[in-house]
Amino acid sequence: MSPRLYLASQSPRRHQLLEQLGADFVVLDVDVPEQRAPGESPHDYVSRVARDKARAGLAALAHAGDALVLGADTEVVLDDDEVFGKPRDAADAAAMLRRLSGRTHAVVSAVWLVGSGGERCEVCVSQVRFATLDEPAIAAYVATGEPFGKAGAYAIQGRGAAMVEHLDGSYSGVMGLPLFETARLLRRGGISPAG
Repeated sequence: MSPRLYLASQSPRRHQLLEQLGADFVVLDVDVPEQRAPGESPHDYVSRVARDKARAGLAALAHAGDALVLGADTEVVLDDDEVFGKPRDAADAAAMLRRLSGRTHAVVSAVWLVGSGGERCEVCVSQVRFATLDEPAIAAYVATGEPFGKAGAYAIQGRGAAMVEHLDGSYSGVMGLPLFETARLLRRGGISPAG
């Protein structure tokens, strides 16, 4: 019997986190534009992109049947409205880190579970405070290459952890897939994670 659960993400971090829950799943490659609409709040934007990924994944299945598709998105939000996506290049990464230095930002993670029987959502918001970073520290971190492909130009599960002075919320949510909320979502969808 083929797995009912599909993950609409190529992120190795999301694969690893979903595996931690003990769920059997198949990865789907979806391409969804990540462009914030004018006037769209950061929370609505993150939730919409996650839902669009899940819906695109479901649409890509030839025979969806009782399949459930999990879609997720995570963004860094500063001052309630400025969304920091993935940096375009080294200069962009350094600029993001300068803005986050010595300040608290929100990390918003939305997870959608979509199937023929309906759609369910969970949202997790964490508060992350960065230490004050000097230019040599920023340059050294950008030079590692770790900021690329990461919202807000840092990875809390990597060397970026050394910049995080305080975390109030979900460590896995900051990584890209909040495990508590995802497990609850899967249970509501009829999938029993971790056995």
